[in-house]
This record gives sequence, structure tokens and C-alpha cells, in this order.
Amino acid sequence: MPVGTIAISRRRALLGAGGLLMAAIVPLERSRAATRIVEDQTGPFAPNAFVRIAPDGSITLILPNVEMGQGIYTGEAMLIAEELDVGLDQIQIEAAPPDDAYVTKALGTEATGGSTSTIATWTSLREAGAVARTLLVGAAANRWVVDPASCQTEAGVVRHVPTGRTLTYGELAVEAAALPVPTSPVALRDPSTFRLIGHAQHRLDGPAKVNGTATFGIDIQQPDMKFGTVAACPVMGGVLLHVDDSATRKIPGVRDVLTIGNAVCVVGDHFWATRKGLEALAITWDEGVNSTVSTETVYRGLHEALQGPAIVAHTKGDAKGAIAGAATRVEAVYQQPLLAHAPMEPINCTVHVTAERCDIWVGTQVPMRARDAAAEVTGLPKDKVFLHNQYIGGGFGRRLEHEYVTQAVQFARQVAYPLKIVWSREEDLALDRYRPAYVDHLVGGLDAHGKLVGLSHRIVGPAVVARWAPEALLPNGVDDDLLVATVETPYAIPAMFLDYARREAPGVVTAWWRGVGGTRGVFVIESFIDELAASAKVDPVEFRRRMTGDHPRARAVLDLAAEKAEWGSKLPEGVGRGVALQYVFGSYLATVMEVEVSQMGTVRVRRAVVAVDCGRVVNPDQVVSQIEGGLIFGLSAALFNEITLEKGRVQEKNFNSYRILRMNESPAIEVHLVDSTEDPGGIGETGTAAAAAAAANAMAAATGRRYRRLPLTGAQA
Repeated sequence: MPVGTIAISRRRALLGAGGLLMAAIVPLERSRAATRIVEDQTGPFAPNAFVRIAPDGSITLILPNVEMGQGIYTGEAMLIAEELDVGLDQIQIEAAPPDDAYVTKALGTEATGGSTSTIATWTSLREAGAVARTLLVGAAANRWVVDPASCQTEAGVVRHVPTGRTLTYGELAVEAAALPVPTSPVALRDPSTFRLIGHAQHRLDGPAKVNGTATFGIDIQQPDMKFGTVAACPVMGGVLLHVDDSATRKIPGVRDVLTIGNAVCVVGDHFWATRKGLEALAITWDEGVNSTVSTETVYRGLHEALQGPAIVAHTKGDAKGAIAGAATRVEAVYQQPLLAHAPMEPINCTVHVTAERCDIWVGTQVPMRARDAAAEVTGLPKDKVFLHNQYIGGGFGRRLEHEYVTQAVQFARQVAYPLKIVWSREEDLALDRYRPAYVDHLVGGLDAHGKLVGLSHRIVGPAVVARWAPEALLPNGVDDDLLVATVETPYAIPAMFLDYARREAPGVVTAWWRGVGGTRGVFVIESFIDELAASAKVDPVEFRRRMTGDHPRARAVLDLAAEKAEWGSKLPEGVGRGVALQYVFGSYLATVMEVEVSQMGTVRVRRAVVAVDCGRVVNPDQVVSQIEGGLIFGLSAALFNEITLEKGRVQEKNFNSYRILRMNESPAIEVHLVDSTEDPGGIGETGTAAAAAAAANAMAAATGRRYRRLPLTGAQA
């Protein structure tokens, strides 16, 4: 297919409600339902439709990914609006409903995550806008009886160039809907003519979030709604034996106490009553087999698996032979902890179940999975479950899970009124789905000139994909997410051997966390590259430059970051610079950090300089913001955070014990974007992936010791 064109399948635009409802052509990579026809044209839930235009001129874009702070509503709206030739101020936005049309091939379900949103929609959403614009121009040309080539569009208006006549998109909606979809390719705009893409745009959700009118899941209000808050067994796998609610029912505002197999819900007129009522309950749990699990249990299992059998995940050349014959042998073991997501908006879900239908108001990254779970609990057909997706106040992978929706529906089906359940912060931390703990063992061989000749690497830890999408587990049992940033690197490594010993963590459920393979792998590989450079007595930036081989984009970001950070210039005593280079989520990133370590061991990140090549940039402001936020999120975890277990219970209770980087602790951050004509890569998790390695290497430069365990301010081996 020629660049800049799309092949249009035999489709038809259907006339409905007096307006144009464009069934967008969805390519295979985006949808498993590419040939479906829009049937329901009157409501906001039209499957496969991304563009809706009404005779009153209103333009609605139905966006396939959920907005959780990453700016995707603005980015995706820009993609459609660019080709539709309308301004961002002319559109309204709706969240896509649960439907096969919005399944992302990379994730296997309708989901927002993995830094895949822009990658997946870069072509399909522009196609949707281009096809709609072509039909509108065709309708105008038919009315004027002129050649469509003599017409131009701008800001939602079709203009006949020779005569100056104009018609708005709203005036053309009915006629455009009656036209057949073209069967010949429709040209996409040449990038040199982009008015929106590549130019900084204010976020569409910004005003509502500033003035407080944005509706998050936790803001939902429904007539006759009651509030609920819950306590589930604090030990994973435990069940409820008995609850004495006599004291709770005496508290003003408490209306009911509900139970399911492993949890209790106190229902009341407001959250405070339910919270006080929950504290007054006398609950007896059967804690089950995980009641003896501790942090030591988890790490002991991981370290034991550094010896013994493992699955061969990747081989290149004779790595073991090369290491055996190397002039210098370098060896290290790295350890990373369990981590919580800790989104600012705690878990919440509002549900109303009747005999005929189930309505769910929630912020979720997986609307289809949430809908299907509710259908299973209620016994209702899926088309009688209506999921109303809301803004999300932080996802980070936590809302790629849906067990809290299942729980909310289990409670809500016991009452006649809408039930809004809000977890406390303590409940959220205690029963999160955690980023797994891992242990990595690396051995590298250097020749007499300090060049890496072979690398051996063992990864020990859980396989998240085995639970989340077991069909995606590789035939040999390897979770290929663990190959990210370990096999897929910006380096030319002549010989490599990678094996994997799967060890699931007892007593917890592990899950995605603003990247797993990327964040885990970059810390390990970039820390070890620094150790190799030190052993070879070569500057860390120069050592990496020599290894970039056939990756000119990697070398370019490395050089740019080093230049902007003034690499090699003198620093005060106790301050060090560290560098990390990565290729994850389809983007190249180089990060240089300056870190100060006091004589008392206090760590302060002073400055972070990032150079990024993420392909063609849709919204530069959005990319910069994601890098900034990702670094702060990643530094919070790298410096301070670890989920610990004692007698099966999570010990961290709130933000006082699960630290977030404070404003006065945040470094100055500079982000430099490389101009690129490549298709976009992902950006949401790249800054997080860079944080730990760059900080650890800077701390090593400042102190002369290596930091191989996270969190960096914890005990080191």
C-alpha cells in the first residue's frame, strides 16, 4: 500500500437520526471486528464509529482509549481532527463502549496500557477522519455540481475555491451519510501540512480538571444511591468466617452490612458513616495457607532459583565460551521489590443491578473485561450490562485489573439501590495487584581492550502474562515481556545467553505496573553496563557509544543528553552523574541524572536531562509531561518504595509509609525531543523505566559503591 493512502473496504455509511455516523475503517491491528456495520446510530455507543456529526454542526469523536492523566484524549482527538480538518475547539469527546471493535491486538482485549495507545491508533484514527472528510467534500460537490477537487476544507467548512461558496459539515451531514464509502484509496495529509500533529496543544481535559467539573469514578452520583466501603481478608486467599455487626448498626448513617465469601461491605448515607461502621465491626477470618508468608519468604524463593533448572529464553553465539575466554569477568546480582500502584484516586465502583440490567460507573483500563465480569456475576446477557467509563485519577496498570468491579457487583446485587463502593487508601494498598519482585544474575566477559564479548543473564520471578493473558505465554513458558530491555536493547552484544526461572510470589497477586519488563530490564541492564564500563576503565557514555552498533537513533539521543547535561564537567563533592540508555515501548531514550548523596546517606536528585526519540511526535507538550511524570513516579519507587509482608499481611498502610517524591524533592527536569519522521513509539512508561538505573548509576558515581537493590535508600548488599 502506498505511503499516505488507505485502502477502503466495501462499506456503507448509514443514515440515522438525521446525521452522519461514520463507521470508521478499523485495520486488523486495531480490531477483530473490522467488517462490522454500525447498527445503532442514535446513541453514543456505536461500535466501530469514531466520528459522529449532527445537522446542528456538533462533532463527536468516540475515542478508543481511556484518559487516566496521560493526555490520550487530546492526542487521539488530534489524530482524527487533523484529517477531518476541524479544530480541537469544535469537537466533543466520548469514551468508547465495551466492544470487540476496540480490541487492541497488542493487549488481546479492549484495553489502555503498555504505552500502546498512539502506536495502535496512529493510522486508524487518521483514516477515520480522512474518510469522513472525503464524504463531506463529496456531498458538497454533489450539491454544487462541481468537481470535488475544486473544493477545500477548513475548520469544519467545505469551500468551493472558484466561487467562494461554503457549507458547514453540519449542513452536509445528511447528504454525506447517504453516500457510499469510496472503494479507491483516500489520501492522508502530507505531514508538511499538519496543523495539529507535531504542534503543542492544550489538553482538552485540562479546563474541566482545573475547575472541578470533570467526573471521575469517585465523583459519581445517582438518585437514591448509598455509599459502601469494604474490608476483605487482609491475607490473600483467606475467607470470612464470622462478623459481629451489632456495634456497627448503631452508628448514625449506617444502613446495612453485606457479606460475600472473603469481604464485608458497610453501607450508609455517606462515606464517613461507612468508614466508622467498618471500624466497629468484629470480623473473624480464616486466613488460609498464606498467613505465614513474609518478605523473606518471597526473596528466599527468588534467590534459591538462581541455581538449578531454568527455561532458555534467548541465545546468540557462544556466550558462555566467550565469557570463559575473556580477559575480565564481571558478575552481579540485582534485586527488585514488590511495588504497589498507589493511584491518587483510590479504587471505587458504582453499580446498580436490577432484574433487567446492570449499570456500572467506573474508571477502568479494561472496559470489556469489567463488563464481562459483571455479566458473569449477575447472570445477565452482556448486552444488558452497561459500563459507563469515567476519567481515571491514575491507573499505572492497577485498573488493568477488574476484581474490584466483580466485588462491587457481588455486593450491589444484594440491594435495590445504586451502591457506590469506595476503598480506603489502606484497603487499596493492602489488596493491590503488585509489580513483581525479581532477582537477576548477570555475568559479562570483557576482552583485553575492554570490549564486551559475551553476556549471560538469568531472570527469576513471576510471569504476569501467565495470569493476565495466559494464551500470550510463549510455547516454552517464557513471558516475552521479560525480554523487553534485556534482549531488545540499543546495543550490539556479540554473544548472549538468557534463561528464565519462573517463581510466582506466594501470598500476593502480581500485575502490570507502568511497565514491568521495561522498568525491570532497564534497571538491570543499564546498571550492569555501568559496571562493565567501570571494569573496562572507560567513561560510561563512551562505553555505551561504542556498543550502539547499528542503532544510530540510540547514539543520537545518548549524545544529545550528554551534551545538554554537560557530561564530564566538574561537579561538587558528593554529587555524581549517571546515565541510562534504553529502547523500550518503541522509543529511544537517554537519561542523565545528577544525584547528591550526603555523608549521612541522604539522597537528593538535583537534575535530570532526557533526550527522547519517540518517532513522530503528536503533541510535544504531552510527551514532555509524560516524561516528567514518569520520572517522578519512577524515582518515588526507586528511592523509597517496597511492599513488605509479615504473616501474610502488607505492612505499608498509606503515603506515610509508601512514599511519593515530594515537590521539594523533585529534580529540575529537562526534556529534549528529537525531530523524527518514524511512526510514533510509546511514551507513557519510558520515563518510569529510566529512573532507577540513571539514579543508581549517579549514586555510584557520587559514592564509589554499587547499588544493586531497590529501593536505593534501603539496605544494600
